[in-house]
Amino acid sequence: MKKKLYRSRTDKKIAGICGGIAEYFDVDSTLVRLAWVLFCLLGGSGVLAYIIAFFIVPRRRY
Repeated sequence: MKKKLYRSRTDKKIAGICGGIAEYFDVDSTLVRLAWVLFCLLGGSGVLAYIIAFFIVPRRRY
């Protein structure tokens, strides 16, 4: 079975991007969220990447 990246419907704070990435890589979603915050603070492009991911990554149907 091939893994696919989806936005999470259950583990979400804003749009489910970090929860979906955590499910895909089988890690804790808190770690993904912390990494995303660091990415936003250090580079500043994290917010733009989150917005792009919101439009690109499909929502899980079930």
